[in-house]
Amino acid sequence: MILANLVVGFAAMLVCLIVQAAVAFWSVRYYVRQSSNTAAPRKFIAGIRPLLIAMLAMIAGNFIQITLWGVLFLLLGELDELYEAIYHSAVNFASLGYGDFVMSKNRKLLGPLEAVNGVVMLGMTSAALMVILQQIIKDQRDEIIASARQSIGHDDASD
Repeated sequence: MILANLVVGFAAMLVCLIVQAAVAFWSVRYYVRQSSNTAAPRKFIAGIRPLLIAMLAMIAGNFIQITLWGVLFLLLGELDELYEAIYHSAVNFASLGYGDFVMSKNRKLLGPLEAVNGVVMLGMTSAALMVILQQIIKDQRDEIIASARQSIGHDDASD
């Protein structure tokens, strides 16, 4: 039974990795495309909108993964209702471990596998958001440096 749970769990983890990678890549690319189209003077404020959209996309990607695990629990007969299956999956995925529902003896290993998967996928979400925030910081730094050089250039010209 351990081997069967590992096969099912690793297959679910692989699907989640594909979903997370696709959403994270899209989110970072979306942010970079949007930020390059933004006018310089309001770049920081205008950069918040694509950051928010990227963050919401990544959260939606995490919810899709939680739902996939919940559907798996339904298909395996561990739960009878979709809402309860998604709730249980979210508790596992977020590593909350409330313990208000315990899966059957034969499927208990899937809970910790989903928790490990959730930690990794939420870490990927955080990493992708960090890449976007680093880009915002770099853009702001470049804008400050360019403004300082421009004002120094104007000061030199007036002398």
